[in-house]
Amino acid sequence: MAAPVSSIRNLGPAFEAECTRAGILSADGLRALGADAAYARLLAAGTRPHFIGYYVLVMALQGRPWNDCKGAEKAALRARFDALKAQSAAPEDGSLPHELAVFLETHGMRKQGPDSGIS
Repeated sequence: MAAPVSSIRNLGPAFEAECTRAGILSADGLRALGADAAYARLLAAGTRPHFIGYYVLVMALQGRPWNDCKGAEKAALRARFDALKAQSAAPEDGSLPHELAVFLETHGMRKQGPDSGIS
């Protein structure tokens, strides 16, 4: 049986539940995706964006304490978080965010087409 997401230091049951909702079912799956792709999936699945949650994830995947992020590194992570958050926002034309559209199409919940938002 695969190790649960919560087996990664600093990631508990609530984060694991969010991952499950986003289709991330194991610690190995989370590591394979990496922090940015995993967080994009979480946002696409409806997780509310929160910078601390993002950098805790980054630190956890690096095997570091959650509060080890400081200074220039924290500023760089903030820029990455802001970019992920912006990419997950719904386009002004009302179509689905690209990441969500791809996820839904990949999992057979939406057909790809000219109005799908998938390029």
